[in-house]
Amino acid sequence: MKRLGDTESSAPRFAGSTALMKISVIVPCRNEKRHIRAFLESVFAQEVDPQCDVEILVADGMSDDGTREVLQEYSAQRPAVRVIDNPGRIVSTGLNAAIRAATGDLIIRMDAHTTYAPDYIRECVRAAAESGADNVGGPWVATGRGLIGRAIAAAFRVPFCTGGGKAHDPDYAGEIDTVYLGCWPRSVFDRVGLFDPELVRNQDDEFNFRLRRSGGKIWQSPRIKSSYTPRASLWALFRQYLQYGFWKVAVIRKHGAPASWRHLVPLMFVLANAFLLAFAAFSGGLRSYALIAWAALLAVYFGMAITAALGACRRNGWDLLPLLPVVFLTYHLSYGLGFLFGVIYWPAARWNRTRPSTMFTRLTR
Repeated sequence: MKRLGDTESSAPRFAGSTALMKISVIVPCRNEKRHIRAFLESVFAQEVDPQCDVEILVADGMSDDGTREVLQEYSAQRPAVRVIDNPGRIVSTGLNAAIRAATGDLIIRMDAHTTYAPDYIRECVRAAAESGADNVGGPWVATGRGLIGRAIAAAFRVPFCTGGGKAHDPDYAGEIDTVYLGCWPRSVFDRVGLFDPELVRNQDDEFNFRLRRSGGKIWQSPRIKSSYTPRASLWALFRQYLQYGFWKVAVIRKHGAPASWRHLVPLMFVLANAFLLAFAAFSGGLRSYALIAWAALLAVYFGMAITAALGACRRNGWDLLPLLPVVFLTYHLSYGLGFLFGVIYWPAARWNRTRPSTMFTRLTR
């Protein structure tokens, strides 16, 4: 076993073989000066098998906060690091630029806001070999900072909040609809194509949907361990999931079907609230019945939210109890509203060719 940061005059080879196992780690980033140095050090701390030759391709979205200078510093000191220009400045175009430049037979995606177990790369390689899947990855686990960040991270694992997707289950092993980050044989992109460069968000979901429709297999292994750092404020969370909902409509329109019906539930919740409030405002003598129905809807929702919050607090601390129902509501309202805006915007955009508002296109932290 060796660490990726170890300096060697020559890379070891497979026993009885003259070929190295070449791995390309691809990293999209933009304006990550506060995080990129620690991230790169965590990558160099990875324990990889001696037969692996690893290159790190960072697709920089034309950063203007000093990130590029840090990347150039590492690139000068570490030949394994290559900096790729990403003039598109979004994740999908960054991933595509890095994939085009990659020379590895196996491509592993890593992100700057995620921490990784020392054997992350090694377990990706192992899962890819054992499962024979077209894409492998670990569960999507969140670890928050501060009280609000912890509440957001705790909600991330609650089925009531996220719809019960297996990608949020840290113990699930098996086939799955989509997986966090990803690890692919290079041949997958030759067969299925690259990420959709029109998608600001949900590009990974769309790619995995396309992959499965082509007969591909996606596999989750709990041995592949990482921890994502979620947003640390309710407003940042609202912005993020507003965009997720908005761009999910673009994915559904592209393929003519949702990847999962659970993606429609927040929209139904938003529409139900809007309908009952509008009915109360304009129904005259029936107003009281509409308000009673709306109150009943909210009572059921918050009853379920409090029940879910109690379960989450047993695992994450009782100080989160007052916050969790509000966090659940933020997740659901933002995603549902974004979805609704997408339903209104995307059909009209086909005719008037307008670009979405920066509320839906500007990536923020």
